[in-house]
Amino acid sequence: MTAREKPAILWFRQDLRLDDHPALHAAAANGRVVQPVFILDDAAEGEWASGGAGRWWLHHSLEALGTQLRRIGAPLLLQRGATADGLVKLAKELGAGSVHCSQRFEPAGPAQEECVRSALAAVGVSFAAHAGALLHDPAVLRTGSGVPYKVYTPFAKSLRAHVAIGDPLPAPRALPSVAQRPAGCTLESLGLLPTFDWAGSMQGRWTPGELGAQKRLAAFMAQPMRDYGEARDIPAQDGSSSLSPHMHWGEISPRRVWSDVSRSDAGKSSGASKFLAEILWREFAAHVLCNFPATASKPLRPEFAKFPWQPSTKHLRAWQRGQTGYPIVDAGMRQLWATGWMHNRVRMIVASFLVKHLLQSWQEGARWFWDTLCDADLASNTLGWQWSAGCGADAAPYFRIFNPILQGEKFDPDGEFVRRWVPELAKVPSEFIHQPWEAPPMVLASSGVLLGETYPRPIVDHPTARERALAALQKISSGKSAARD
Repeated sequence: MTAREKPAILWFRQDLRLDDHPALHAAAANGRVVQPVFILDDAAEGEWASGGAGRWWLHHSLEALGTQLRRIGAPLLLQRGATADGLVKLAKELGAGSVHCSQRFEPAGPAQEECVRSALAAVGVSFAAHAGALLHDPAVLRTGSGVPYKVYTPFAKSLRAHVAIGDPLPAPRALPSVAQRPAGCTLESLGLLPTFDWAGSMQGRWTPGELGAQKRLAAFMAQPMRDYGEARDIPAQDGSSSLSPHMHWGEISPRRVWSDVSRSDAGKSSGASKFLAEILWREFAAHVLCNFPATASKPLRPEFAKFPWQPSTKHLRAWQRGQTGYPIVDAGMRQLWATGWMHNRVRMIVASFLVKHLLQSWQEGARWFWDTLCDADLASNTLGWQWSAGCGADAAPYFRIFNPILQGEKFDPDGEFVRRWVPELAKVPSEFIHQPWEAPPMVLASSGVLLGETYPRPIVDHPTARERALAALQKISSGKSAARD
């Protein structure tokens, strides 16, 4: 039996879809029999194994993928343990000639691929890692000086100029499978779901899986996309795509999103243009992390390693629980806990508040987001937190300090977002909703609010915290002034 006639193994990773899947097409080339497999290998992820919300999503995404694969004739095999060992054992059992997967670019990804390649080569099995997670290869694009990009705008221009974004590949209608199903484990035995049900409200918001991703993209293109440029900043509106967790788990490819948006009726609108620019921000985040892998835990700008953080368990926990006394911050943190997601504008506000007002390290914030976000993508999470802290790529002006009161008044003027997630403030008049401590006692009483009891007083004074942050920033850089909001 030639290599082309031998069964192929399709190793699923963060590519849990059938549509536009180059590795799947390569595995099934020439009508080869294909065995799909997913292996849960937390040890290979090191310190960045999926957090609680991500594991919840993964469980349901694997369930959806398993259903799809059964329908086209190739049931998904589930395993756990060391990936290289599992793939070698499976290849021997099936007499497989090749293993195919999608590339990953986080620090653990290439290392794992090399480990698998070496182990398979030792038993005469070929290995191929295919593109598909991104629109570009982050190791290729370079500035005129031959170094990786650290600023978004020239990166985006370069990608548009030099990267050809091809047409998506169709999903297969049928997939020949092996005659004898290998031994695996059940989805439940992977232990991805929480031991106590804190995910109830997440289930009402999300539909993990490829079909859920396709429906969400279609709904976004049908209307919200036209107004995306403005509506994306209003947290009380459903103005964003909410595709981020689907894209993180590879339930829909960036090439499919790019193609469908570009070819849609609203594809030439300003909203569509702005949305595609956000897809390129995702590419930029991957580019930065791939080329500067240490940034997952260390600042890109080395002088920030000396930033005088003031660790405080009390302040960190107040922030995590949405009990800071700043309504827009607390609303965002409670939305995160309840849904596994947070509006992007609010992400910037709460991140700035943690690192600038409370002087808690950006790494603490990144870790909390990693555990509580369904879309906890290492590249995007790292880029966002380093941007907020002023220590990363494109983080200018590094001295920006978001005013949570002004931000709330600008982007949630009627307090609709705050009232939803901080119900104890629901009856506070709009003029005081973002600074209830300024409301007259009679107004607070009639609104059912008793500061310090039903809702906390601010844990820090904004003007004082701002000056303290500026003083801390001055220790590592000088000669610049702070932006107001």
